[in-house]
Amino acid sequence: MSQYDPDEATAREDMCRFLSACFYEPGPEFAEEDLFGSIVAAASRIHPDLADRARQLGEAFLSDDLPTLLVDYTRLFLGPVEALAQPHESSWIKTPAEAGDRLSALLDLYNAGGFEIDEDFRELHDHIAVELEYLYLLTFRQNDAQSAGSDDDVSSLARLERTLLNEHLGAWIEPFAMAVRSGAQTSFYRKLVDLTEQFIQMEAARLGTAH
Repeated sequence: MSQYDPDEATAREDMCRFLSACFYEPGPEFAEEDLFGSIVAAASRIHPDLADRARQLGEAFLSDDLPTLLVDYTRLFLGPVEALAQPHESSWIKTPAEAGDRLSALLDLYNAGGFEIDEDFRELHDHIAVELEYLYLLTFRQNDAQSAGSDDDVSSLARLERTLLNEHLGAWIEPFAMAVRSGAQTSFYRKLVDLTEQFIQMEAARLGTAH
């Protein structure tokens, strides 16, 4: 694991949150809240290559109007008949039984990290945005523990993150990203999965996981 850098650690927290937001339905708040400027700022504190991809993502968002992005979002992630790039982990598992086991393991992992999902949340709990939000929570808590000098907490939270990256998010991001690249009609979603996949790979490398 690399040496702790508080500024970079905060940036990694931010990247998790911002990328999670991008996988929900696009809306005017993306521009109004300067989401992509915030992504570039966070990425620039992590790695130059990541910053370059982040800038491309912001440019891609501006290159299409919102109705066009909404159509592509719907085609890719919702349907109407079958989504071109299912945003749920269980969709990438070969058998229903294995998918059920993986979802159960994921929910156990959420519980182990104290991650609670609002009862009114309508998406499946293995949606990519949710797994990224859990990655944010683990990153945030690790950074707090690191600042407090609590090595035991840092180690236990890092173990949870390794499990998330090895057995869940990191295990299906590649085929999911390939499906998005193949099916997307806007450059925004291709750039989004490029950035997301690279960030997850960097997190895996930082923790010394297999992906």
